[in-house]
Amino acid sequence: MAFIKRDERLPLYRQVREEILEKISQGAWLPDSAIPTEAELTKQYGVAIGTIRKAVDTLVNDGLLYRSQGRGTFVRRPDFNTSLFRFFRQQPADGSFIVPESLILLKALQMPPEEASIALNLQANQLAIHLKRLRFLKGVVVLTEDIWLPEMLFANLVDIDSNEIGSLLYPFYEKHCGLLVASATETLTIECADADTASALKIDTGYPVAVIERLALGFDKTPIEYRVSRGSADTFRYQVEIN
Repeated sequence: MAFIKRDERLPLYRQVREEILEKISQGAWLPDSAIPTEAELTKQYGVAIGTIRKAVDTLVNDGLLYRSQGRGTFVRRPDFNTSLFRFFRQQPADGSFIVPESLILLKALQMPPEEASIALNLQANQLAIHLKRLRFLKGVVVLTEDIWLPEMLFANLVDIDSNEIGSLLYPFYEKHCGLLVASATETLTIECADADTASALKIDTGYPVAVIERLALGFDKTPIEYRVSRGSADTFRYQVEIN
């Protein structure tokens, strides 16, 4: 019987939930693939089917799993491709999505700034991989990005040539480092462009820029990536649907 209680203070269904998340985060159950049936999970973990169902329901409600009628329950692959550019107006008016081109200016092992170190739960004086890149649409730089990655998770990235890193990073993380991004939190602020940002975006120093800080998390809530993206405020927009 495979079930191991992780924390007896948690309800049984929460313990099962954590076991399922660990399976996904370790790559045992991949995105777009079906997880075992409720009957199989009942045998595997030695708990009642109602407990399994409740655990799975919470993961479905959180958007980490999805049910397909007549086919089973699947691991959801989050789509972050369009998420950042919902804040900027450079995309076509018809709503279609164009993958921005990217140019990596820097890939180095460095001491991260304090906010990145805290977000990634790094120890004092622990280094991280720093990616600095520009993102283009139709040949025009629309974003600057500073990306910080925990060295212990992204050791494979150190020796990879920057030219091999594509415009979409999350599929790259999955392929080369076995890391799946399940969710992210974003914080939006406005600041004045410093000289480097102004030069990259072809705006005046001090001009307002929108700043989007993103912390990407794995299925087990492990911090995977801390990213700061900056774009000219005159192309920024914020839209939210309220029900």
